[in-house]
Parts: sequence; C-alpha cells; structure tokens
Amino acid sequence: MADDKDSGEMRLQEIQKKIKDAFEVFDHESNDTVDVREIGTIIRSLGCCPSEGELHDLIAEDLLSQVSSRMVEEEEPTGYIRLEKFLPMMVKVLLERRYRPIPEDLLLQAFEVLDSAKEGFLTKEELVKYMTEEGEPFTQEEMEEMLSAALDPETNTIQYRDYLAMMVIDEN
Repeated sequence: MADDKDSGEMRLQEIQKKIKDAFEVFDHESNDTVDVREIGTIIRSLGCCPSEGELHDLIAEDLLSQVSSRMVEEEEPTGYIRLEKFLPMMVKVLLERRYRPIPEDLLLQAFEVLDSAKEGFLTKEELVKYMTEEGEPFTQEEMEEMLSAALDPETNTIQYRDYLAMMVIDEN
C-alpha cells in the first residue's frame, strides 16, 4: 500500500515538474506569470488538445479565481496567469486526462470523408475551405501554421496520411 502511495506521489511530482517546465518557457520575466495569450500553447505543449471554446473556459475559470484572490491583495496586472493558480488547474486536467488528442484512425476517417475522390490527398484550396468555413473555424494564423507543416510545396497538396503520421502525439 505504501508503494502505491509513493508511486502516486512520484507521478504527481513528475506532472508538476512537467507543467512548471512548460510554464517557465513563457515566463519571460521569471516572476511566475505568463501572458494569458500563451496559455493555449503551454496547454497544448503538455499533450492536451482543447478546442478554442474549452481553452477559453479554462482561462476564464483561472482568471476568475485570480480576480477573487486579488480582491484581498493587489498583485499583478490582469491579462497574466500566475503559476500558483495554473499549476493545480493543469494537474487536475492532466490527471483526469481531459482534452486528449483525437486518435489517428478517427483523424484518418475524417480526412477520407473530405477526400471524396479517394486520392489520398486534399488540395490546399480544399483544406483551407474546410478548415475556415466549417465547424470551429481556424484563424488565419492557425491555417498558415498548419499549411507550413502539411503542404507539399511541389504538388500544392496535403498528403494526409503523411501529415497524420507526423502530427499524432504518442500517448506512451
């Protein structure tokens, strides 16, 4: 029983260190705060893939808890997230395995649905149309980032099997 508790404590410490390390990359002033606009990048670097709506909810929840604590003592300006508030929230997210990436086989099925001619690729124009006009649309910046990784510059197509193999996060 003690071994289970010890291994659980070690796992918690590993998770906390992983979160702190990711946070510190964006803590440019080394004051345990990061710009709220960096939170999505930090969360995604930890293997979580929340939608923009879920990310917004997480940030709002974190900012609300900081505002209520700030009523007692004036701290940093708004628009920043403190490590002391971010850490317990992210530990909970990681332990609950929330916002897990979509499995590769489901992503492949989605691409195959879009590839009505069953050619194994989508054109740049097709992908841009699907990603900016359907569902939760990509921003221009997100689209450019995706295309920089996915687009074959010679054929101006996205070979989606190759793209998926490059993008899928190993869960182990």
